[in-house]
Amino acid sequence: MTADDYRLKLDEALVFMKDHASFLVVSHVQPDGDAISSTVVTAWLLNELGKSYTMVNESELPGRMQYLYQYEAIHSLKSSPLEGTYDAVIAVDCADFRRIGQASSYFAADAKLLNIDHHPTNNGFGAVNVIKPDAAATVEILYDLILAAGLKPDLNCATAIYTGLLTDTGGFRYSNTTPRVMQAAADMLATGVQGSWIADQLLEKMSIAKLKLLQSTLGRLQFSDDFTIGWLYITKDDLKDCGAVSEDIEGIVNYALNIDSVEIGILFKETADGGVKASLRSAGKADVAAIAQKFGGGGHVRASGCRLEGSLQDTMPKLISEAGKALV
Repeated sequence: MTADDYRLKLDEALVFMKDHASFLVVSHVQPDGDAISSTVVTAWLLNELGKSYTMVNESELPGRMQYLYQYEAIHSLKSSPLEGTYDAVIAVDCADFRRIGQASSYFAADAKLLNIDHHPTNNGFGAVNVIKPDAAATVEILYDLILAAGLKPDLNCATAIYTGLLTDTGGFRYSNTTPRVMQAAADMLATGVQGSWIADQLLEKMSIAKLKLLQSTLGRLQFSDDFTIGWLYITKDDLKDCGAVSEDIEGIVNYALNIDSVEIGILFKETADGGVKASLRSAGKADVAAIAQKFGGGGHVRASGCRLEGSLQDTMPKLISEAGKALV
């Protein structure tokens, strides 16, 4: 996408926002830092444009994000269902429509949808689509949208943008940490964002429950014969036994990838309904998005996920086999 094409897409998104009065803002199930940050940044922009909005997510929200602007106003369908339907929807950080989950039940039959995302596997499911695969995070696109609207983030908005950039770049360590990312982060710090405090909250501190889950899971770490694939798994009882919540799973897959010889790290998580969710990470030689797509998933070249139907025992060998083929 050329710079001119991108600017046209941003303009289309602003027209969409200006053409409607009220919006439903959604992000993907089991939201991470970029998903929650993108949700509240979108709300901030809509507020600046004089629009009304409702924010919703199918899943429980990560408690570590409570410091974000209007975090408490996001409806988690697990505890705070909505009423009625919405004619105008903004989906942020959703690689495909299925990632919206049960929140889609609140879309009117003729709802118009604005799709803002940075996943290369996004198939453009919106009436208006702003998809920038080389963006490190969806908040990076939203920052461009804010600037295109002639606005400047205040401290609340800047804190959310910084949070999304920090988490989706692994603390500015991943290969998606571009000069543009660093410039955007610097812009947010200049606004007064407490970057070191956010990094401490999100990247350093760990709950006792997560520690217990990590201890349990690391004991199951296994490798392929040539030590190029590493995998772990979490059973449906583990969270309950450890007193952990979904957000405590975040980052555990990296323990498989961080071994010197490992090119693909995988975390399998057994779900309550009998399926398995898999998170895949690549050290660079393999496109894990292509692997995930073979199982109906998607994401990024170096970080992706998918859902598998069946037990851990049945599904793990299938995905591990495909991972092996990607390294041949």
